[in-house]
Amino acid sequence: MKVAFITGASRGIGLAIAEELAAAGYHLALVARGRELLIKRGKELQEKYHTVCLCLAGDVGEADFVEEAFTQVRESLGQVDILVNNAGISHIGLLSEMRLEQWNQVMTTNLTSVFLCCRQAIPCMVARKQGRIINISSVWGNAGASCEAAYSASKGGMNALTKALGKELAPSGIAVNAIACGVIDTDMNQCFSREEREALMEEIPAGRFAAPAEVAQMVRALAEAPMYLTGQVITMDGGWS
Repeated sequence: MKVAFITGASRGIGLAIAEELAAAGYHLALVARGRELLIKRGKELQEKYHTVCLCLAGDVGEADFVEEAFTQVRESLGQVDILVNNAGISHIGLLSEMRLEQWNQVMTTNLTSVFLCCRQAIPCMVARKQGRIINISSVWGNAGASCEAAYSASKGGMNALTKALGKELAPSGIAVNAIACGVIDTDMNQCFSREEREALMEEIPAGRFAAPAEVAQMVRALAEAPMYLTGQVITMDGGWS
């Protein structure tokens, strides 16, 4: 049985990915900050799909927690076959008014966490000459967004890391790819008013926001794709960009 390690797994895109991979027969290591909601979601997935869900509550931006989490996974489920780096936060506002601690929080959650999780997952993948790393990025990592400079920078860093790791790990049979998401209908985008949402939808050729389940389907597709597909940042935005 294969094992998937998913960060930011208690809601939104992360939860949709967890459900998609559970339906595909994966055992799951689910990571999020909020313990109660995480455990609730884990129990629901176990009951629905008869899979094993190991729930690990903590901050993936903290090295000690990430190391402990991977140790628990190896002891309970075995080696990680797929790492999905999904945890992320946003910050909307002018860069000139952003505090250093706010900048650091975005970078730590969105980018440092990817480094920490990859660092733990890679050695065992290299030893077995197989594995998949899938990073959940954003179109703003490609183009940048006004008043979301830190978020854009963190996702741009994720995209560059994806390409670099794809080259670094290809000789070991490990594929590394990212999905640059457009507007996904999650809690993160509930900050927009109804009028703003409607105006944004009009800009998207597909005429709507994507459902988290659609991102999850792409994750599964990448998990099952030939290893030769690696080092790619795949844009998924309904034709927006």
